[in-house]
Amino acid sequence: MASGKYDNVVAAMAAQMGKTDLELDCIGHRLDQRPAPILYVGPTRDFVTDQFEPRLTALLDEAKTLKLKVGRGKKVKKTRKMVAGVPVRLAHGGSSAALKSDPAALAFVDEYDEMLANIKGQGDPLGLVKARGDTYADFVTVVTSTPSQGLIETEVDPVSGLEFWKVADPNDIKSGIWKLFQEGTRYHWVWPCKHCREYFVPRFSCLDYPKGATPAQARRNTTLICPHCGGVHHDSDKELMNDAGTYIAPGQTINRNGYVEGAPPDSSTCSFWVSGLASPFRTWGERVERYLQAVATGEDDKVQTAINAGFGECFALGAGGEIPEWEEVKAKCLPYRIGEVPREVLRVTAGIDVQKRSLYWVIRGWGASGSSWLLDFGQLYGPTNEDDVWDQLARMLMTPLQDGLLIERAFVDSGFRPDKPEAGDMHRVYRFCRDYSWLAYATKGHDTQTTPVRSAQIEVKEDGAKKAPHSLMLMHLNSDHFKSEVHSRVRLQPGKPGSFHLPTFASDGAPNGITEDYCRQIVSEGRVISPATHKPVWVRRNRANHFLDCEALAAAAAYTLRVQAIPEGAVRDWSDAPIPVPRAAADPDNDEPPPQPPRPTRPAETGVSSLRDRFANKASRLHR
Repeated sequence: MASGKYDNVVAAMAAQMGKTDLELDCIGHRLDQRPAPILYVGPTRDFVTDQFEPRLTALLDEAKTLKLKVGRGKKVKKTRKMVAGVPVRLAHGGSSAALKSDPAALAFVDEYDEMLANIKGQGDPLGLVKARGDTYADFVTVVTSTPSQGLIETEVDPVSGLEFWKVADPNDIKSGIWKLFQEGTRYHWVWPCKHCREYFVPRFSCLDYPKGATPAQARRNTTLICPHCGGVHHDSDKELMNDAGTYIAPGQTINRNGYVEGAPPDSSTCSFWVSGLASPFRTWGERVERYLQAVATGEDDKVQTAINAGFGECFALGAGGEIPEWEEVKAKCLPYRIGEVPREVLRVTAGIDVQKRSLYWVIRGWGASGSSWLLDFGQLYGPTNEDDVWDQLARMLMTPLQDGLLIERAFVDSGFRPDKPEAGDMHRVYRFCRDYSWLAYATKGHDTQTTPVRSAQIEVKEDGAKKAPHSLMLMHLNSDHFKSEVHSRVRLQPGKPGSFHLPTFASDGAPNGITEDYCRQIVSEGRVISPATHKPVWVRRNRANHFLDCEALAAAAAYTLRVQAIPEGAVRDWSDAPIPVPRAAADPDNDEPPPQPPRPTRPAETGVSSLRDRFANKASRLHR
């Protein structure tokens, strides 16, 4: 802050970790060594006048070198001090006039995340503050705050091997301080493990406490685990770990002696993040206790306070609710291939999510009591206002699966939203569903609806055409119901009625049938109850949510086929049909099917159940 090397200095951390004391130290240093106008901006008037100003006055009175330089009498005001002949202006984020009153050589913006995004139509408070320093060549802006909301993940730095916070899409972040942090050098506070001596970034995920423990039990039994060796650390180790701790940025390296080498990312902003676990004022057990108490309430605002204030980390809405993690989705894999149809599958549906330049799709098979198996998934590329990608979709939906099974029903999202740039064209969806009315149904999701599915006959025209309208069946879906169904089935144990299954192997037998991206998209949204309306709301945890939408559509299509009524024990017989390759890999210009991989051997089965005959005959009639 004193060197002037950077235009901006950003510090993101937990609450009560000395941010204000740091700012007071820097103000006193500058006034004593190189007096120049200083601007301090707090979040509210009360914060400035009742909390910061008394502490600033105490500093000026207690510092021997500053005491005699302070202006007295009429020169001293509550929000404007004169020290060594230069003003120290105190302003708050709700007053544009105060932010534009005096020039400054050094400016502090405290608790940035609590400020208004736009001050009375005058713009961002940080922008107004920076404008005050145009007349000083060495002007520095210091911004500190506890972060608020954001969809933040971690990544391993290939240079140091440390797990840093990943730079997220700005659209996924509401926290202003976090956006500034990731625009800068991104220094992270690291500790050495007392067992392996390797450095690591302490964060909430490093804490370990007994599963199912009460808040009081967790307070007594919380430890910190080294992510490298699994070594256990106790609160009594914190002081020594802080003494040996240091800051390191992505691209730098650190040895066991704590020596940092390499240059940080090139930026005019020097940014720092330190975990609330490093605070000497609270134990790790106390942090976890407050978090578990907040989770027990089921209220996201309380969980957010525990995460933000206690750990200095961004909070994602829904993180405190019953939302599966992507590893739980991955754990649903069973030993079958993409394209292989397990014998328990009796009916098949598809869900298609329409984007501007592609179609996401899943094909899911359904068995007894609504249990399901993912048969295939993928993305068809091409502008969705043109015919080619829709022709690919038609070929894929009508391609028979193993044992001659056919996709009986496909639900296609037509929820076009003009404010969503990547959304597809609902008119093109309507045309496709009209052309394949025996197979495909246009859908529109609703946040609240009394029934899971409601059909309605609508009159539609081709986009821009002057032809007479034609009738089309539009399926109105309760989005909350079917997304909740997908998440609840992910949580079910394999083998239970309604369980959710995924393929372990690709069509060629490689052990990569399901991707991490698919798993993350399934849990990309979380269900929370709005404190304002007391109604369920689905909030984004990650930007990509296409496969969750596809799975919800496939589940809705299965609901209309009454798959939940399929009796227990109903199965198909094995046939000698080969396993089809994934439909997305097929050549759209070649009518001949590509070579098929050999089908894995299965125990011989005899007999065909009457139930299977009924389903096959109905599918055949639909196909004709």
